Amino acid sequence: MAGIVSSKKRTGLVQRGTARRLLRALKPVPLPRLVQPMLCTLISEPFDDPDWIFEPKFDGQRILGRFDGKNVELLSRYGHNDALWFPEVRSALKESLAKPALVDGEVVSLDEHGNSSFRILQQRFHLIDPGEIAERAKEFPAYFYLFDLLYTDRYDVTPLHLVERKELLRDAVKWSDRIRWTEFAPREGIRLFHDACRRGQEGIIGKRLESRYLPGRSRDWVKIKCLNRQEFVIGGFTEPKGSRVGLGALLVGYYEPGGRTLVYAGKVGTGFDRETLLDLRSRLQRLEQPRSPFEKGEPPRGPDVHWVKPRLVAEIGFTEWTQNGLLRQPRFEGLRLDKKPSEVRREIPKETRREVHPKP
Repeated sequence: MAGIVSSKKRTGLVQRGTARRLLRALKPVPLPRLVQPMLCTLISEPFDDPDWIFEPKFDGQRILGRFDGKNVELLSRYGHNDALWFPEVRSALKESLAKPALVDGEVVSLDEHGNSSFRILQQRFHLIDPGEIAERAKEFPAYFYLFDLLYTDRYDVTPLHLVERKELLRDAVKWSDRIRWTEFAPREGIRLFHDACRRGQEGIIGKRLESRYLPGRSRDWVKIKCLNRQEFVIGGFTEPKGSRVGLGALLVGYYEPGGRTLVYAGKVGTGFDRETLLDLRSRLQRLEQPRSPFEKGEPPRGPDVHWVKPRLVAEIGFTEWTQNGLLRQPRFEGLRLDKKPSEVRREIPKETRREVHPKP
């Protein structure tokens, strides 16, 4: 992103030493076992605002890095320790932290253009053999981009403002090629959004400078996407035809509010390689059931259709929604391990002015 702030420079948004003085005023508390991450609200358009900063929207795995002074855990949104899959990140983070800490960021793999790619990162998932994990780490290296600090030394810093937490984060970490600072820029969200889209990136994240770190979704953190992509629940699949192996297409949907009614959203038949098709068939066969899990919509029927328990979540890219509520030109990007099926909803961008500048 052009115009961003380098990790070698100060944030420039808080007077040097201010955050340290605020830290000394806090009371020491134990390092928390797990904190629910702060999440972004999807909005429709970028905006400019001097009270906000803007960061890249990464296409990776959200991770909380927990260091208790001896051991490092890479915790997913639901508390699963992903350190087994990313041993090089775990080792690098341990070397980067001198005191107990809880850091927030995204583990990513990069494509040939330097953009984060979930399609590449998924090659690191589901592995248990140390030798295979080591080989994949060489072929598909992972990096940890940090953007927030929740705990440092003996202090919970979530009550501090974002700008203060970033100052503390900059000083708490020994930065390296593997453990990277997330670059950001103040004020100019519109320019940075269009620049990100031209570069083929996911989009941008906007954060209010005075935001405190609060678990769950917030209007103080927003995301603006260049591309239509979101998670969908897999409810079935079709048989392959011709020379294709594994499966023909995934049948996907989303839950209505409440997480009980699964709505059919369409067939996804592109975006797979041979290995992925065979892996998905193996996983889905273990979840087969006789009836459709979709309670709304009109999924295909017939002898070539298999229904499955809605346990797996897939990342799907698409061009748009049709008038009938189906995905147009959907493509498979990968399985998501950091999302519960019951939490998958149809993402509808909220109006920017209403969310970012609410009326008093």
